[in-house]
Amino acid sequence: MTLQLIDDGTQVSFADGDAELMRYVYRPDSPQLEAPRPYLHPIRTRRGHEVSLFRPWDHVWHKGIAWSLPVVDDENFWGGPTFVRGEGYVQLPNDGAQRHAEVRESGVSGDDARFAHRLEWIAEDGRRLFDETRSLGVRLLGGDAWGLVFDTTMTNITPSAISIGSPTTRGRDNAGYGGLFWRGPRSFTDGVLVTPQGTGTGAQLRGQRHEWMGFSGRHDVVDAVSLVVMVDAQDNPRHPPQWFARSEEFAGLNPAPFFSDELKVPAGGSVRFRYAVGIADAGAEQAPALAVRLRALLAPPA
Repeated sequence: MTLQLIDDGTQVSFADGDAELMRYVYRPDSPQLEAPRPYLHPIRTRRGHEVSLFRPWDHVWHKGIAWSLPVVDDENFWGGPTFVRGEGYVQLPNDGAQRHAEVRESGVSGDDARFAHRLEWIAEDGRRLFDETRSLGVRLLGGDAWGLVFDTTMTNITPSAISIGSPTTRGRDNAGYGGLFWRGPRSFTDGVLVTPQGTGTGAQLRGQRHEWMGFSGRHDVVDAVSLVVMVDAQDNPRHPPQWFARSEEFAGLNPAPFFSDELKVPAGGSVRFRYAVGIADAGAEQAPALAVRLRALLAPPA
């Protein structure tokens, strides 16, 4: 099949022939409470099985896959309430927005479909904190899988350093979420998490450091298993990252570079992160092989 990319000015659809693999909504209509930001949903395997969840009732700010940061100084670009030391979660007027500014690239070249754009990070009070350049690239990986490369560079445009952290850096134990976050379907609850060292649950693996981690879950209605694998680029800050992973309450996967320690971006400075995400019609046993194929997507060109 041939990759296709369709951009309607609000969202980009990446397709394998006539079969849509994912949709990237870069002009969302989310309310301020949900920290409006671009997101990937729906996300499907090559057989058409959906592996993402949008606005679940328990956390309406979870949206498929999104670059989501709950602690940016005292601003919240995750959505919902903010964890406050000594008080717990409090709804504050600090839910910021990642606003699309301009498209830099959109199209298909050979085996790759690519979309790149510039965004502005704007606090709820109107202050601009970051300019971001973000690109998404899609490539087919054989008959059973496809891969996404997510690449972001964030530049601090304020006169002061900005610290990026997590609820854990603000006092909540083992809640170091923040970064590229995937929320899976309801039917994936109690699925299997996979690391280079083996398998386990979210309670067992959350906070561990690994180069990659995967999640294998079952679908309702159809008798099928799907696999999601996320690989951290070796040149990312804090590589290999700690992982925020859940399986018991819901399916969630997040390489979390700010899990235990805040990262300070100086005034005028930039920070870059790259990830490869694999979506496959496969089970947990195929995760290591898929991780190898994804790692190759992150390698610099020869």
